[in-house]
Amino acid sequence: MTEVDVFISNYTVVDPEIYQLWVDGYTASEAVNILNGKGLGQQTGASIELIASDVLDHYRTYSLLEKLLSYPNKLQEQFVLQIDSQTSSLLVEKYYEFDDEVIREILGKKLSSKNRKDLDEVAEKTGKPLKSCRRQFDNVKKIFKSVEEVPGSTVENVKNSFQLSDELAKKYSCIVFVACMRFETSKKKLQHMSFNDFRICCESIMEHWTYNLAGTEYNDLEMDREFLFELRELKALLDKDREHKHLLMVNLKPKLLQKNFLDLDMNFKLYTRTLLTLATTLHRSRDMKDLFVDLAQISEYFKQGNWTNHDFEQFLLAYGHCANEVEPLRSNSALKFSWEKFMKVITKCLLVIYN
Repeated sequence: MTEVDVFISNYTVVDPEIYQLWVDGYTASEAVNILNGKGLGQQTGASIELIASDVLDHYRTYSLLEKLLSYPNKLQEQFVLQIDSQTSSLLVEKYYEFDDEVIREILGKKLSSKNRKDLDEVAEKTGKPLKSCRRQFDNVKKIFKSVEEVPGSTVENVKNSFQLSDELAKKYSCIVFVACMRFETSKKKLQHMSFNDFRICCESIMEHWTYNLAGTEYNDLEMDREFLFELRELKALLDKDREHKHLLMVNLKPKLLQKNFLDLDMNFKLYTRTLLTLATTLHRSRDMKDLFVDLAQISEYFKQGNWTNHDFEQFLLAYGHCANEVEPLRSNSALKFSWEKFMKVITKCLLVIYN
């Protein structure tokens, strides 16, 4: 009698192109038409029926995987489907990727069931399938709920909980930060800002203005309250505006276009008052919420003066530097440090918004 060892494998084959169509929210029939339109039938000699059968088979597999994709750490632990680590990483990364234009529409809104029901408007505006918009909304909500109260680096928390790449985890950390801070993002004067614009600003804020110290109960989703309260002392700079202006004008005279130099001479009080008022009120939650609205207004003042991008940057750098030579900053190293942290972020954000 001959003994035969039989091994049956249910190794899961993932077609990246079909998987991408599924993730993007296309129905199986739409996916077949897209693939056929790309010449798949001509390239392989497969009939439309055979392509449809293959797509349906893949779609059934991906539908089975979807529950596991909601908890990526469990994907490798399950035994229903055999998936190698490289394929597993591809499945998770693609499932959690998002369209910047879709996220821009979601950014700053409550992650409520009502807003989920309104995603058909987002789909229409962005041209993305409704199913894809829902996936992206649900993923944002899932990640937000998972990491909002976890101490430590939000990027690392997202990576550890959802097995995402550094780049994608950084993007999600900014989305979570906006949601936690409840920043206003939908006002008309902010419509020109893309998701990436907000991302650049939020990364800077999280790096310089939050409790990002390791080994504490705080995390980089929480503002450093001591820092914000210390900024209130900058009110004293308003009384030193003549000295500040003199230093600034001397510094900038050889650097600015004549028209921008004259505009600064005429409107310095408006510009300095606006910047310092912003600094001294950020400790109030309602003012922090309107941070980007206020920054857009400051940007608008300079646009009205037809400042070039280069001259606007030169002004911001010199404005911050010259203030260090004026009391109370000149003799207060702690306040000077807080001022520099404030200006580092404000300069970065204003240049992003201005451009």
